[in-house]
Amino acid sequence: MKRATVIGAGGFTGRRLVIHLRRLGWDCHAPVPDDREFFHSCDLGTVFHCSGLTADYAQRPHDAVLADVALLNELLAGADFDTLVYLSSTRLYDGRPGFAGAEVDEDTPLTLDPAQPRHLYDLSKALGESLCRQAGGGRARIARLACVYTGGADDADGFLGTLLARLRAPDRGPTLDIDSSAEAARDYVHIDDVLDALVAIASRGTRPLYNVAGGINVANRQLFARLGDLAGCELRALRDGPVPSPAPISIERMRSEFGWRPRALLDRLPELLGEAVPC
Repeated sequence: MKRATVIGAGGFTGRRLVIHLRRLGWDCHAPVPDDREFFHSCDLGTVFHCSGLTADYAQRPHDAVLADVALLNELLAGADFDTLVYLSSTRLYDGRPGFAGAEVDEDTPLTLDPAQPRHLYDLSKALGESLCRQAGGGRARIARLACVYTGGADDADGFLGTLLARLRAPDRGPTLDIDSSAEAARDYVHIDDVLDALVAIASRGTRPLYNVAGGINVANRQLFARLGDLAGCELRALRDGPVPSPAPISIERMRSEFGWRPRALLDRLPELLGEAVPC
């Protein structure tokens, strides 16, 4: 039986990863981050570092750095583990100026600016990545995740989850006004594909870094048009004008090494919109 330790097991990805690993037959432990004794008292097996702040990092900068770096540093310095998978973000590519439309891959240099408040999150994740590379002893892997979604009621904090919840509401009208631009775009990847990717990286990964993404940017105009057709209503963007678009993310490394094929968001929408909201 494979042994795993999931850090951040109470979070969006972490709690689903624990369930997924146990279904696969792993001996999976989910200690609380404050339980330092556990982290130094046994063989942790494969460690999945899922801890981190995303939506509220700007309001909690100290917590954001602690979540991304503090325990990771302690683990790499002295814990007993076989392999470590650190969850980072494809948002680290967003700061690259002058490359609009050019695809980015795991070898693309990053541009991070400490003077930019938005880059606090990026710098924190980048420090975690650097620790994995410099102090991981060849046992650490990094998974840069794109915009992860479930489509269910537990995804209410995400843009897509909120949108689907409004469309499922029994009292919604024929038109929905969305506080966003029609030209804004994101790379979406479903949680089921992410979980499969993380297990593959942990079990068979040979590279230090992998992009875990959908591999294609979906613009709001595409999303709104498809959802409008499915739901029989009009989704109207309230913001006008061009917006910066993230670069397309290459997932060729995941495809070639593991045969990983994430399912496209637009193909999933009929079933996502038809899902009953869980109690």
